[in-house]
Amino acid sequence: MAGSMKSARLAFLAALTLAAMNAANAQKTNVSLATATPGGGFPLFGDNAAAVINETDASLNVQTQNTKGSAENIGLLETGKVDIALVAGEPAYEAFAGIARTPTNLKIITAIYSNPGMFVVRGDSPARQLRDLVGKPIAWGTQASGLTLLGRYVTDGLGLDREKDFQAHYLDKAGDGPLMVADGRVAALWGGGIGWPGFTTVMKAGGRFVGLNPDEVSRISAKHNFLKPITVPAGAYEGQREPVNSVGSWSFILARTDLPDDVAYRLAKALHQGHAALVKRLDQGRETTPQNTRMAAPRPDQIHPGVQKYLKELGL
Repeated sequence: MAGSMKSARLAFLAALTLAAMNAANAQKTNVSLATATPGGGFPLFGDNAAAVINETDASLNVQTQNTKGSAENIGLLETGKVDIALVAGEPAYEAFAGIARTPTNLKIITAIYSNPGMFVVRGDSPARQLRDLVGKPIAWGTQASGLTLLGRYVTDGLGLDREKDFQAHYLDKAGDGPLMVADGRVAALWGGGIGWPGFTTVMKAGGRFVGLNPDEVSRISAKHNFLKPITVPAGAYEGQREPVNSVGSWSFILARTDLPDDVAYRLAKALHQGHAALVKRLDQGRETTPQNTRMAAPRPDQIHPGVQKYLKELGL
């Protein structure tokens, strides 16, 4: 009899625990976050940002999903198939400005990091400047990637055609690029940012960066003024002995237009309060701040109203 009563009590307690867990899960707000193809910078950032948000605000459950990248992510947001998504600066610029499309009404949750574009080559490559890569096979990234679009703007700013003046290779997955550099299928891999996985892999194998000279930076910025001069400091990557000059823009977490204000507010607050934890996980998270969001947004009204409310509370 005593054993039966003990078993019954244990079963009752287990049922109460399960009910409490189910109730807690039911109260969570599920948020879908679109990233990009495996092996790229967006999945790395997105997975870590989601983990930090979920740890900081127990009422949120951000779940990441791989996609083809920025171009697809904009479409997924506009059709309401995801709640938030990572979008590089160039596709965001085109969507906000209505270039070859209707201007988007998507909203900014946060600026995540600046994206200076540059090439990485093997250590034994003779290439020292962009002009040395003309006519050579180049891995430009995946077709839907914002970094790939940045490459088109950079070459266009120099009066070059990416398709005609280079042997253009496009990837199924961003993670394929480093191997193509290593085995000589391409002379260089185009990418961007600090902490980008493709660059990390090639640099650890003894690679070297090819950036832009001051004249190239000036010419590109003059033609495409949304691209700003950015210098990647020496030591940003293993084996990087010199600073690398380039141009780039800010990448964002964008939200579907009808994402509730309270959800956007909680996302912005969790990212801010969890900033130290994000930086501990990922160095480029240092740039993911409310101040940079306010600065990087093309217009203040393109920031989500829920995020605007949080920025006002911070005095921004």
